Amino acid sequence: MSSGTGLVLSSILFAVLWTAFMIWWTGTETANVVALSIAGIVVGVAWYFAMRWFNRRLLRPPGN
Repeated sequence: MSSGTGLVLSSILFAVLWTAFMIWWTGTETANVVALSIAGIVVGVAWYFAMRWFNRRLLRPPGN
């Protein structure tokens, strides 16, 4: 497994769990499910880019 695969899988898992919790919290009306599914995709992509940025800053050798 490459280093990027774990990050992609963790962002998908985060997006699915976030979406499932938000749907459970607000109810299963059709409009809620559609809106929260779209928001879950946005959250997953944001999580991916945030963790990629954070890991690059964290793992960068000092002085570079």
